[in-house]
Amino acid sequence: MATWKKLEFDNYETTDVLAKAKELDLSNDNLLEMYQTMIRIRLFEEMADKLYALGKVHGTMHLSAGQEAVAIGTGFAVKRSDYLLNHHRGHGHFIASGADVGKMMAEFLGKDTGYCRGHGGSMHIADVTANNLGANGIVGGGIQLAVGVGIAIQMRKTDQLVLTLFGDGATNEGIFHESLNMASIWSLPVLYLCENNKYGMSADITRVSSKLPFKDRALAHAIPGYYIDGNDVLAVYEFIKNAADHIRSGKGPVFVEAQTYRYFGHSKSDRNLYRTKDEIDYFKTEEDPISRFRNLLFAAGILDEKRASEIRQEEEVVIEKAVEFAENSPEPDVTKLTEWVYA
Repeated sequence: MATWKKLEFDNYETTDVLAKAKELDLSNDNLLEMYQTMIRIRLFEEMADKLYALGKVHGTMHLSAGQEAVAIGTGFAVKRSDYLLNHHRGHGHFIASGADVGKMMAEFLGKDTGYCRGHGGSMHIADVTANNLGANGIVGGGIQLAVGVGIAIQMRKTDQLVLTLFGDGATNEGIFHESLNMASIWSLPVLYLCENNKYGMSADITRVSSKLPFKDRALAHAIPGYYIDGNDVLAVYEFIKNAADHIRSGKGPVFVEAQTYRYFGHSKSDRNLYRTKDEIDYFKTEEDPISRFRNLLFAAGILDEKRASEIRQEEEVVIEKAVEFAENSPEPDVTKLTEWVYA
């Protein structure tokens, strides 16, 4: 069933959370914060799905439930001063970077209090003041922008990096190779993160990609490439942290491919005809990143059923307040429709 694991990961599965946390210099509080933020992301995505069904969300959505470990492992490994170029399935990454879920929910509902004053919606949330340069609805749309941001960082001589996110489908775009080639020859501070969730829209990656894993394509451009278990949050954290350290030392870009899985369809118009219910259920029960991390925390005595229940209840309140804020927010002023357009 789990054909996605036919390729060997570059990391070993985390089995002892205490030993791994000590190795990575993570405290018990750090681990609990990671777990709690994973719950927040899952609940946010489930609520967004409900609001869409009620006709309250403008435009379409691409939900990331099932991919929380990639967002959290990455968000905790990079610095808030780093730049983020997000993709259309990037709500989790935005939340992991410290985003206000109330302002995110308001943006979904097209309200004036949203991050982009209700003009961007689900696929185009940005917060330039926090170095989040925006999500992109175009497949691979942020990959080439990373080169420009990388050049700017290099010219300013700071220790920042730019994290560019994209799915497995984007690795078949020509711009993917052009970007990696330029970043490599100029040793740019770019962290390429491919969230491989097994399907590019409705096509299984094994049917449309001539060479797997995708990390080998990075190696062809003389860029270090890694293929990791994207549902193991501490494995993600470790590899992204090592990649960030490599980049900050001036050694150039790094490519990380995180294998994961999405529970919802590609978008809200997806009828899921290309995969079975049994497959989805398998990943929800056997590979779910939140359950895997929770079980490790239970085994280590860091978390118990009571506290886990309390955390979920706390995050349910956070999401409910976000919805309340969004629904009580004003609509954008139509006379200012073009006020936020650059040209």
